Order: sequence, then structure tokens, then C-alpha cells
Amino acid sequence: MTQFPPGFLWGTATAAYQIEGAVKEDGRGESIWDVFSHTPGKTYRGDTGDVACDHYHRFRDDVALMKSLNLNAYRFSVSWPRVIPEGTGPVNQKGLDFYKALVDELIEAEIRPFVTLFHWDLPQALQEKGGFANRDIVGAFENYAAVLKDALGDRVKDWITLNEPSVYSFMGHVLGVHAPGINDPKAAAVAHHLLLAHGVAARLLKEDPSASVGTTLAITAVEPATQSEQDIKGAKYADALQNRVFLDPLFGRGYPTEMSEVFPPVPIEEGDLETIAAPIDFLGVNYYTRLLASGNDSSPLKFFPIEGPGPKTAMGWEVYPKGLKDVLVRIYREYGEPLLYVTENGAAFDDKPPKDGKVEDPERLEYIRTHLQAVAEAIADGVRVGGYFCWSLMDNFEWSFGFSKRFGIVYVDYSTQQRIVKASGKFYARVVSENALG
Repeated sequence: MTQFPPGFLWGTATAAYQIEGAVKEDGRGESIWDVFSHTPGKTYRGDTGDVACDHYHRFRDDVALMKSLNLNAYRFSVSWPRVIPEGTGPVNQKGLDFYKALVDELIEAEIRPFVTLFHWDLPQALQEKGGFANRDIVGAFENYAAVLKDALGDRVKDWITLNEPSVYSFMGHVLGVHAPGINDPKAAAVAHHLLLAHGVAARLLKEDPSASVGTTLAITAVEPATQSEQDIKGAKYADALQNRVFLDPLFGRGYPTEMSEVFPPVPIEEGDLETIAAPIDFLGVNYYTRLLASGNDSSPLKFFPIEGPGPKTAMGWEVYPKGLKDVLVRIYREYGEPLLYVTENGAAFDDKPPKDGKVEDPERLEYIRTHLQAVAEAIADGVRVGGYFCWSLMDNFEWSFGFSKRFGIVYVDYSTQQRIVKASGKFYARVVSENALG
């Protein structure tokens, strides 16, 4: 049996737009994902998060479900347009009251809340002013962070400023397959303003000496497709653009030189890099798969991704648990030994509908088991990992894939909103109760 350290946090993670629903209730403003999902052709079968998992009305039942899984932590995001409908200006008290009630319910259940300020659902009113391409958004984000600090800071001590700024920047602003659906190579400016927003919000939240503040990055294990000089060079570019564009400035190293070779110059002003590199208490790592890179100078990114040989999830992502250990060890050793949390890790598979009240998902169970083993191996190598958050608590709106992909350890029947714990969820609950992997 592989034992985890005393006090290890066991959680699940969700995002507001993916589960809450109630998009037009109690004063919530419009988000870029409302607009994007209602634009024909943008999501699978035109699916939207209008109802999603109806968590807004069912959160007490969902917290009880977490309790039944033995969880002692929960990572969720706040919907900016639910709290400040226009992004700036008047605060929506009913929106704040929802999050206050959720936090109270979690604390009553002895589940530690980890609050993510921004998980991609930007107020549409701010997008119409340029969104994160407009530097003015940094001040708006600082104000938003101040509102949450004042409302929740007496009970919430664990704050995550951003979720996966790389995905928001590139999927939303270069490839255009996520909201706001922009195809523009100037995404470097969006990335920079996201990092600046993180810096100012982190500084403000850390005014509370009891607060623990970090941010969450999507980290991919990058490897060359072969040991050829060309592929090794391609992997260097892939790692720079996938990982180091965000890791390096967060830890005071500035932007990697490869970034300026691929994207237009970043609009850096005096003091920006110091703001971005403000000390954090932890780094959240979201890990799903690896990237095999083949070098190619004809590619605008200097590399092409190559399909890995391992089994694939329903997303087409290679199952590669070794990569999770690799990225945890690498970040810990190369970036000053920060406290790390695995803030997302999980897999979508084509789950069969419930049979006799049960959902068997052996592939997901094995995915979680092997990745938890990778976390344990990283800890054995001396890495400080403080907790693991499985993605996701329940099946939900999977962005442009709509409801076609299921990541949950709890099955959701979207027609009835019934929740059924899958076999993987029961397995995870046993691991949590024993603080050990059998």
C-alpha cells in the first residue's frame, strides 16, 4: 500500500460555467461563454451551459455528495458576471450570496474551499471593450478580486487567481475554438495581461497574512518524437510555448526567447515582470497528457505534435501517467521547490448509461489509479505535493464539446439531473478514506 503524507488534501474540481446553469437568474450578467455557446456551429449540437448540472440550485446536494466521497477539499470557480454583471461597476449581492452559501456549506461539511477567480467565463461587457487584449482589464480584475476578498476572505484562505491561462490565450484567441472565438496571432498580449492580472490580484489577496495564494497552469510533459536534432529543437519550442511562457515569468525569469520568435512582441511596461513574479504560496498543476513534438521550421510554431503510441481517452489524448511525475519533479527542481497541488487530473471516456443503478468506468478508474501512483512517486522523490484534485466531480458542459464528453467520477443524467457515483468515484472515495493507494 502506498501511503500519502499526513494532511494531504483530496478533492475534486469544477468550473462555474460548466456546472452552475441559472445563467439568467438573480442578476447574473452575460459571459463570453453564453455568447459563444449560443453562436451556431461553435459547440457540439449547439449545447450550452444554460442549465448544465443545475448546481446553482442543487449545490447543497452536491456538497453532501462530496462528503459521501470523503473529500476534504473542493476547487471551484466564481462566475465573474454573476458577481459583477458588467465586469466593473455595481456588485450583484445575490450572486455573492450564492458563493457565501456554498462556502458555508463546504465548511460545515469540513471540506476546504479552494476558490478560482477566473475559469474563462469573462463578462461579455468587458470583452466588448477588448477583454484581456486590453490592458485596462488588469484594474477590473483587481477590483473583482477585492470584492471576493471582502465577501469571502473571512472563510476562504486558499485562492487560485487563474485557470490555465495558456488555454484561454491560445484556444480562445489564436485557434478560436473556445470563447471568445478569436483568430489572432497577437495572443501574446492576452497572455501578458492575464499574468499581470494574476500579479495584482495575488498581491491584494496576500494582504491577508492567513491567505494562501497561487495560480493554476496547464502543464504538459513535452518530449521529442525522436532523438534527432530537429525533433529535440522542436520539443524545445513546444515546451516554451506550452509551459515556459507562463512558468518562467511567474518565477521571475521573464519570457522565454522562443516566444518572441513565434509571436508579435509582448507589450511589456516598466515593472510588469516584477508584478507578475510576486511571490506565490503554491502552484497548481493541471495535467492530462504529454506532447510528442516533431521539429519543423515550416510550422509557424516550429513544431508539429505527433500522436503518441499509448491508449487514448475519448478526447484523443494519450494516457501517459509517467508525464505527471515528470512535470512535478521538473517544476519542483527547476523553479525553486514550490509547494505544488495537482489541481486537475482526469479523463473522459465513453461511459455506458447506468445499469441497475451502477456506472462501470474501468478505464477512468485505471487512469486515476496510475496517475495517483505517479504523484506518490514524485512525493517519494522529495517533491512537495500538498493535494490532488480529480477532474471532475461530475459530468458537465465540456466547453466546445458540449455534453458529448464525460469527465466526472459522478454520472449526471442531464434529463433528470440525477447523480450516480461511478465505479471510479467509489474507488477514489476508498483511496481518500485510507489516505493511501492499495
